Amino acid sequence: MKFVGHFITITKHRHLVIRYCARVGLLWQGLRHDLSKYSPAEFIVGARFYQGDKSPNEAERAVYGYSKAWLHHKGRNKHHFEYWTDYNPKIKTVAPVEMPVRYAAEMLCDRIAASRVYRGAAYTDAYPLEYYLRGKDRRIIHPKTGALMEEWLTMLAEQGEQATLAHVRQLVKHEKNR
Repeated sequence: MKFVGHFITITKHRHLVIRYCARVGLLWQGLRHDLSKYSPAEFIVGARFYQGDKSPNEAERAVYGYSKAWLHHKGRNKHHFEYWTDYNPKIKTVAPVEMPVRYAAEMLCDRIAASRVYRGAAYTDAYPLEYYLRGKDRRIIHPKTGALMEEWLTMLAEQGEQATLAHVRQLVKHEKNR
């Protein structure tokens, strides 16, 4: 049953992201969203650690101290801020890099969809911001990307999905035209 539950959860999530990406002008990007979750490296582990109400990566981390599936996933999906790190020769260590708007927009769509899937009927437009703020102090994200995400999630909480996605669509359109 974990296999089926995991498949249904990731597919439902992916379909929501596709819908949100289409609304912000990134349909093709949405269609490619999270395809690596169906690869053996991620799917088998995801099914084994499936819980239904949160990411299976958390359960894998509890057992091994890290998540091999997450390491695979974040290295292949540009909508994760963890993808956007590189060696910075000025400070001589790995540091966050600013995300292009198109991937930050997909990250927003991803966050809304994940919140809807995991929260179900308890979802509110304020929840993605609450979730984001809970991890803010521990997150290694470029300051501009973090500020942008917080701005969009605050807008979502205060003005709702329609206004937020319309605003993000304009920013994505502007970036495409540069």
